[in-house]
Amino acid sequence: MTDPRAYDIVIIGSGAAGLTAAINLAQHHRVVVLAKGGLSDGSTAWAQGGIAAVLEPGDTFESHIEDTMVAGAGLNDRRTVEYVIGGAPAAIERLAALGVPFNPGESERWHLTREGGHSHRRIVHVDDATGWAVQQALEKAAAANPNITLLPDMAAIDLISGRHGVRYSGDGHVWGVYALDRGTGRVEAFTGRATILATGGAGRTYLYSTAPRGATGDGIAMAWRAGARVSNMEFMQFHPTCLYNLEVKNFLITEAVRGEGGRLLLPGSGHRFMPDFDPRAELAPRDVVARAIDHEIKRLGLDYVHLDISHRAQEFVREHFPNIHAKLLTLGIDITTQPIPVVPAQHYTCGGVLTDLDGRTDLPGLYAAGEVTQSGLHGANRLASNSLLECFVFGEAAADHIHAHWDALPLPPAIRPWDESRVSHSDEEVVVQHNWREIRRFMWDFVGIVRTTKRLERALHRIELLAAETEDYYGNFRVTADLIELRNLVEVARLIVRSALHRKESRGLHFTLDYPDTLPDAIDTILVP
Repeated sequence: MTDPRAYDIVIIGSGAAGLTAAINLAQHHRVVVLAKGGLSDGSTAWAQGGIAAVLEPGDTFESHIEDTMVAGAGLNDRRTVEYVIGGAPAAIERLAALGVPFNPGESERWHLTREGGHSHRRIVHVDDATGWAVQQALEKAAAANPNITLLPDMAAIDLISGRHGVRYSGDGHVWGVYALDRGTGRVEAFTGRATILATGGAGRTYLYSTAPRGATGDGIAMAWRAGARVSNMEFMQFHPTCLYNLEVKNFLITEAVRGEGGRLLLPGSGHRFMPDFDPRAELAPRDVVARAIDHEIKRLGLDYVHLDISHRAQEFVREHFPNIHAKLLTLGIDITTQPIPVVPAQHYTCGGVLTDLDGRTDLPGLYAAGEVTQSGLHGANRLASNSLLECFVFGEAAADHIHAHWDALPLPPAIRPWDESRVSHSDEEVVVQHNWREIRRFMWDFVGIVRTTKRLERALHRIELLAAETEDYYGNFRVTADLIELRNLVEVARLIVRSALHRKESRGLHFTLDYPDTLPDAIDTILVP
């Protein structure tokens, strides 16, 4: 048995949202940051494109707000959109002060690129590896702060609430988290007066995803089990252009390739097909482009379509996309002279745990920031490069609210240690791996880019069977990192399908052949535990 580890604040997740919150809180409080794997293993480090902010002369906050609302198919919360976009320039300045080396412009301070759905150039970037540069700067600042403890290889299992106290309480207040130390195999309790979920999205619910291996919806599932509402889980963004390669999985070809003139072509004929679907062509929002590619692949029986930027000057292509150019050269593709084979892949979870403008969830003591949330920013479809921005703005908002109300936050009660007295080691790990593969396959086949009610009902039937099997397994065997993730994947898959069945229209990322029209009123899907 282990004693609880007591801190002021527990942060679950070591990406942009979690580290931003930690750095802001550590001025006054002792913070622990738990990472499921390595500190850099989350989605932040994978982000290629950049961060959207109004920085170009002639651009306006109103224009960025309108672009976000249009991409979100009117489902966005306008107050949230205004709040985040208004905070964007200051967030960029703070990152620059931390040492993020944004590409300089020729006449302006920074080079700004353009991406699909944006009416202006407003994406600051570090070549085509912005997320990695941001992650390294945040990690360096966090590691240098004596008030921040960074703990990798800690797989969060469940939030600690009053029902885990030595004296049972059913008030729903969150006091921290139980987490599996993947090195020792022991489960430890981390407690604090406030807890921040910054666990990212649920992309690995799908067979094809650009998300990192750990994006299994852990925070969404944990918050749901603890009693928090979850919203808009039907809106899964599929990135239109993931590299099609049988050996290299999940390599994203950034939106900026299309922003800088890349064209989508049919293999063989070379026909540029996006103008057939939308007057914005390759710069249409991601849901439009992904559905167009999906349509052409299914219509013609293709494995992929081509993304071609070889008509631009070779030096321009190498300078703007050095990492993509270098990576594809190792696979025998020279993007300065050849097209890139691409397919759509799950890319971003637009729904999640409901939060307000302070990052607060329904549960006292529990905050959330980033892709784990449904803050109202993205609506029915995320506008390109608004995601990292959301992490910075809400990571700071949660930190500010916790600090401003510190004296009102009660101290944690005595918490019971994790109980393993009635479980044994499993000799059937194959069950976990089989169920994981089954979920990802039927979610791709039945709950993908284009949906029908019949396919959704088939998926829900399979999920219910897997959920019962997984809970039985979880109740009898010691937890492992794979079992924790499977339990969360099953829960998140169920939330996605329930949400999709609830929405009787097509809007943004949710497109169903049974309800192809968009209803006049935009209403959030809210599931209550």
